[in-house]
Amino acid sequence: MKNVLVINSSLNGSAGNSNQLTEKFVSQLQQQQDIRVTQRDLDGANLPHLSGEEMQAWMTDIAQRNEQQQQLAALSDQLIEEVQQSDILVIGMPMYNFGVPSVFKAWIDRIARAGITFRYTEKGPQGLVKGKKVYILAARGGIYDGTEKDSQSQYLKDVLAFMGMSDVEFVYAEGLAMGEESAKKGFAQANEKIFELIENQLA
Repeated sequence: MKNVLVINSSLNGSAGNSNQLTEKFVSQLQQQQDIRVTQRDLDGANLPHLSGEEMQAWMTDIAQRNEQQQQLAALSDQLIEEVQQSDILVIGMPMYNFGVPSVFKAWIDRIARAGITFRYTEKGPQGLVKGKKVYILAARGGIYDGTEKDSQSQYLKDVLAFMGMSDVEFVYAEGLAMGEESAKKGFAQANEKIFELIENQLA
């Protein structure tokens, strides 16, 4: 049985296009494989932005942490553990102002921890999170894939690879705000890609 971690961050919750894509992906995967699913709704949990106080708690030796520091460090520890225990990550990714949702950045800031998910060496940074397959389900109002305006995809590739997760596949549902026909086409293309990726996962 494989462990699947689903990360959603849409401001629209279950009605969000990216959430619907992750639901579709996981539903189809469940029909083909025996999986255990962990859901993490970053917006629903109101994940706060990282503070200096919280970062300092991580940098304090576990034996020396006071009660407040223990509580602050516990959130990052839990989020990292979810990633480490997963075999597959399924990430729902809306595009907000050409970037990732701020709650997703807050998640990244808590799982990218020196000495735990990456480390610096004489040859540069080395990712410590190995053996993960990542699927990113990207929902966008416009059409950006393959253009210079798609800074989001490169950021996601870079930050995940920084932690060792370089096996990343993207599914794009684009043109969703460009009229009914465009939206239908965008979802149809995404659904086709989802089917293809799951078939390859089983191969």
